[in-house]
Parts: sequence; C-alpha cells; structure tokens
Amino acid sequence: MSTEILLHGRSFRLYAFEDLPALKLQMLNWANRFNICCFMDNQGYQESLQRYECLLAAGAWKQFSQHAGTALPELRQFLGEVADWTFGHVGFGMKAETMQSSTVLPDPIGFPDCSFFVPDILILVRENNLLISSYSIDTELVYQQLLDSSVMPLNAPATIKLEAVMSADEYKTKVEQLKAHIHRGDCYEINFCQEFSAKNANIDPVAVFTKLVAVSPNPFSVFYRWEDRFLMCVSPERFFRMESGKIWSQPIKGTAARYLSDPKRDAQAAMDLVRSEKERSENVMVVDLVRNDLSRICKAGSVQVDELFGIYSFPQVHQMISTISGQLEEDVELVDVLNAIFPMGSMTGAPKKRVLELIEEYELVQRGIFSGTVGYCTPDGRADFNVVIRSLMYNQADRYLSCQVGSGITWYADAAREYEECLLKVAAIRKALEAT
Repeated sequence: MSTEILLHGRSFRLYAFEDLPALKLQMLNWANRFNICCFMDNQGYQESLQRYECLLAAGAWKQFSQHAGTALPELRQFLGEVADWTFGHVGFGMKAETMQSSTVLPDPIGFPDCSFFVPDILILVRENNLLISSYSIDTELVYQQLLDSSVMPLNAPATIKLEAVMSADEYKTKVEQLKAHIHRGDCYEINFCQEFSAKNANIDPVAVFTKLVAVSPNPFSVFYRWEDRFLMCVSPERFFRMESGKIWSQPIKGTAARYLSDPKRDAQAAMDLVRSEKERSENVMVVDLVRNDLSRICKAGSVQVDELFGIYSFPQVHQMISTISGQLEEDVELVDVLNAIFPMGSMTGAPKKRVLELIEEYELVQRGIFSGTVGYCTPDGRADFNVVIRSLMYNQADRYLSCQVGSGITWYADAAREYEECLLKVAAIRKALEAT
C-alpha cells in the first residue's frame, strides 16, 4: 500500500523505483502522449537551491495561453483561481508588456508568448522517492503505465544539419556596429544572438532530447511540449528561485571551452576565464542589472551578492556564474517578479530598454521561447524558473527546427572570438542531431 502525503497543497502517493536513468526515459516516453507536458531534469547536480531531481507535469487539467498585451494581469487572475501547482513558460516576446518593447521580426517556431497549465498528472522524483499526483486516473494506474513504458527512445532517421541563418561575415559586421553603439554610450553590454536552423526536419523530439542531455547534461534541462511546438533545452542557468519570502537569481556571463582529454589545459582554461577582464566586466554588468531589478520587489537593503565570479564546469564549457539574493516585499507574487525582472539581464544587457531596441534592430528573427523561461510555481509562493538557452525549438507542423545562440558584446569584444563562442555553444546541439 503506497503512502499518501500532502505537498504544497497537492496530494501525492509515494512509490518505489530502482533505476533512475531508466525511470527518466519511461517518464519522457509516457508523457509525450499528452499534447501539453513539461519534464524538468536536474541531471544529478547537487546544489543548495535544488529541490527535485526531476519533475514531470503531463496533461492540462486547466490551462492559460496568451500573446503579449494583457497576458500578465490575466495570468495573475488564472493563478489566483486555480491555486495549484502550475507549470509553463514566458517567451521573450513578453518584453512588450514588461518593457514596452514590441517586435516585428518573424517567428518561425510560434510558441505563445505566455502559457501555463495545471497538470492533470504530476510526478516528482527526490531522494529516491517517486511521488505521483493525478486528478483524472488512479495513481496506481499511472505508476503501472510508467513501468510499462519503453526505456528506449526512437532514433532520428538521419543526420540533420543546422545551417547558420546569418553568415560569419555578417555576424562580425554587426558586432562591430554594436561596439560602435557602445562607444557612443548607447549601451554598455548587449547579448547578441543568431539562429541556426533546418527546414523540412522530421525528428522524434524525445529521441533528440535524450541525445542532447547525454551529450550535454546540464542542471536546468527541460523537455517541453505545447501542442505541436517542442522545446528541447539543456540550460545550465537558473533565472530565479523563490521560497519562504526570499528570491535568488544566478546569471551566467563568461564562457570557456572544456578540454577533458587534457586536465592541465582544462584547468588553465577555467583560470583564464576568471582572470579575463572582458568576461569579468560582462559579469559585473549583469550582476548590477540583476541587483537593480531585484530591488524593485525586495525589501530595502536586503539585495546582496552571495557569490561573484563563481566558476562552474559543465561537460561542454566552463561558465562564470554569480548569485544574487534578496528578501521579497510582502505579498509579492510570480507576476510581480516577472514584471520587475523579465527579460533576464544575462540575455539582454545594460541599459535594458536601449538594448532591447538594438536587439530588434540587429537580430534577424524573434527569439520566441529562447531567452525566455520555463518553470513552475506552487500556491504557497515557491517557484523555480530556468533561462532557455542551449536549446532546440521545433515547430512540428511546419517541420522547422531552430537553435539560437548568443554572447555578450562589450567594448572589449573581439568579433571573431564572439563568433567562435557561438559555434562552441551550438556544437553540442549539432552532436545531438547526428545519426546513430
């Protein structure tokens, strides 16, 4: 007989499992039958702010989806009415509401700007425990269906090649033009992105995501489906976490390649990263921006930098990550946080308003869900959201596959090196699309 527990306002039953990697594949394969689902995977990383190894929200018991305009006020009403665990995303296009920055760029993927849902079935994995909650069918049946699900994803039929939408020369020219804006004082730093894409791409999203996390297992990985749009994300970056009246943000600025076959060179790359004047200046700028954003919703004097220039090593790259925290003002809710700090500083720059205008001027396509965030919130004020980077976006109806990557441009930026950084970031994505 399974044990029943109440967790953040929802009833769960506790079950046993033996093989965590197999369980994750079973969860993915089982969830993909639903037209809305969200699988969030910590990939075994241990750090103080993590609460679950993985979470699966499947099927929309209740749902909300809007394009930018009045989405955030309507989202506040939706969250207040459902008072339940809620999963979803906020796309980059929501800058039209939070920063009054609209876009006319094309959007080939087409995720809604803001979508959230109360899952019919919610599965949590933590500390060797499997917790299942279901509104429509008995949890015993869910558990049995999971165990019966395949532990092998389908393979993509052939290698799919992502081609750069912007040529290397065009990219470098635009970087120099952006540096001219910096020289004139228009901005101090800007995150500039480019797209790599494939048309007529026929993929199995679960198989691609499984390969992607095998190549690049990062702590904020997400498989997310909204109707016929898919996100396969292996992000290393947390946007924010809220709990017990406190908020944390962990922006990434600073990237260096790994050299796993040469430990001495690998260690030197990490050391060079922390010593880099260019990378440190980028990181300081985003830390100052995040501190300013958080001060809008936090108690006076409570915003602090918990860690500056932390070097964290992931399978593909070293990253420079800083942690900023603050005590929230009374009655601050998810929508208040989004209004204050979205879009995130690590994917925009400073000053944010002017940078958003330059992004619209120099980039070629809408970012969509890329540079946005996916996560969950609970009715008692807990929330955890990632930054959507290192991702593939797929429009299944149009068979359009997209990957966007970017880097922070400052006065110190070298256009050729910035382009190489973009190629480094897309390398793991390309590996996941190679035929086995």
